[in-house]
This record gives sequence, C-alpha cells and structure tokens, in this order.
Amino acid sequence: MTLAERLTPERIIAEMQSEEHWPAIVELVDHLVETSALTTVQRDPALEALKAREEHSSTGIGGGIAIPHAKLPHLEEIVMVFGRSTKGVDFCALDCAPVHYIVLFLVPENQQGNHLKTLAAIAKTLNSAETRKLLSASKDPAGIMEILTERATS
Repeated sequence: MTLAERLTPERIIAEMQSEEHWPAIVELVDHLVETSALTTVQRDPALEALKAREEHSSTGIGGGIAIPHAKLPHLEEIVMVFGRSTKGVDFCALDCAPVHYIVLFLVPENQQGNHLKTLAAIAKTLNSAETRKLLSASKDPAGIMEILTERATS
C-alpha cells in the first residue's frame, strides 16, 4: 500500500488556509465531507476521535510533517486527505517546527494492521527531503498527486 493509492487529486488541498493545529484538522475533515469521503454524520465522531488522539500526543512528527489519524467505527475503508501549507501550521510538532505537509487519515476500528501499514507508507514517502522539495514546488493537487505517485514507484 502506498500513499498515492489512498489519495486522489480531489482529496488534496494544495494550499491550506489554517495556520493552527486544531483548525487545520477541522479544515481537512471538512474537505473529506465536501468530497464525500465522509458523511456529514461521520464528521463530528471523526473530529472527536482525532481530538482524543491529539490530546494523547501531537501527531506532528517533525521535519515539517504531521500525520493526524484515528480509528472510526462504521467506516468501510481507510479515508485520507493531504494538505500542504507553504506558510506552515503550528502543529505542536516534536521538533517545534512549522508543519507544511499534513496527511490525515481515518481507519475502520477493526483494521489495526492497515492502520500501521498506512502510517508506515506515509512516513516512507514523506521522509524523503527530495520528495518534500518537489511537493513544495508543485502548483496544484494534480501536480502533488503526480509526485506522490512517482515517488511511490521509485
């Protein structure tokens, strides 16, 4: 499983509006609702699950990357959204640096193995400084998607 296999250009925000931790998560979840990846009924439970996860510890892992994630009941498959912020989001990251790449995903509560595989796939793709450099130069969701697809196969 690769990051590109879980995303579509419609689930990529090329320039996020939020500059703070929690508003960024809300922006990403709302985008999942807008693109019909989540229903309006799933929105609040998703936000509650994500908030509980973030209160445990920030998912800002350093290097300009955050991976907010949570398990959600009544979800058929993993849903994911990618957000980029050229300004940076204050995400309370481990290295205290602004976050520029956020991959938020929700996983069905009975898919622990897929949860860990998804985390590993995201980290593998975004851990590359070259990939992050290419992503920062991309102009739109289609370009970001192209980079993620190319990097998954290299």
